[in-house]
Amino acid sequence: MSLAKIFNFMPEPTPLLLVTSILLVLSIPLLLHLIIYSTTSDTLPTILLIGPSGAGKTSLITHLERGRPATTRTSQTPHTVEVSLPVKTPVASARFRSPNDPTWEVTKKLLVQDTPGHGKLRHYATDSINKPQNIQGIIFMVDAADLSSDNSDGLRQTAEYLHDVLLQLQKQVTEAKTSKSRKEIPMLVAANKLDLFTALPAPLVQSTLESEITKVRSSSSRGLLDSAIATKDLDAGEDKEWLGEVGDGKFGFLQMQEFGIQVNVLGGSVAGADGPDVKQWWDWIGRIL
Repeated sequence: MSLAKIFNFMPEPTPLLLVTSILLVLSIPLLLHLIIYSTTSDTLPTILLIGPSGAGKTSLITHLERGRPATTRTSQTPHTVEVSLPVKTPVASARFRSPNDPTWEVTKKLLVQDTPGHGKLRHYATDSINKPQNIQGIIFMVDAADLSSDNSDGLRQTAEYLHDVLLQLQKQVTEAKTSKSRKEIPMLVAANKLDLFTALPAPLVQSTLESEITKVRSSSSRGLLDSAIATKDLDAGEDKEWLGEVGDGKFGFLQMQEFGIQVNVLGGSVAGADGPDVKQWWDWIGRIL
């Protein structure tokens, strides 16, 4: 059939047909845009806030929610709030969106879940990590003024808690049955209270924790070996309980990248004399959203 005959079979253009054609031309790109950029879940992404007691977790979540710190008490139960990133904080997932996009504001919203830091209440944090459906990242908060060699108890307890959390994340990756079931969660070690004179700077917080985690890892390994010898089970899977690279070398946060776990150490202060300084933490949250 010739092209001329095809045109003869086409209907005569009418106002209704023209209007319908224009609406289709305008609506199809909009529909595709909404499909591509709509959020994939009805639940907002969640940041899990963990760390030892007294590190400043509740003060931080209060500041993130209200824009200012407040007097707080030791948490006994988990507490979740909805917060929005500051206007000037970019969001990685929205870097190609226009501020005029109706879905742009949604990308800047998230949930922050505070968990108790007391040793007997840390199961709330481990339970949340075991069910990480909407967890986008973990903030492990530490008191940078409580990690000096003069307070070995504070340093040891912080390192033990961080060791256990990292090992839990590592095992989730190594024990995943398929690549789709792997949940690789980035972590921020937030060194709080840098406004205090006795606080360690962020790089020193990192090296101090890495050194102490090395000791925790070695002592945990010896304990597993002694238990295996006592039960005559020398194939107890010691490697599964070893954090980072296998060997006698020093532990470093970079070793976690082998398991897809990115660990950053950034300093700040929630309740400093000159006001809160949490910009680096906000920026980190924006990068992982």
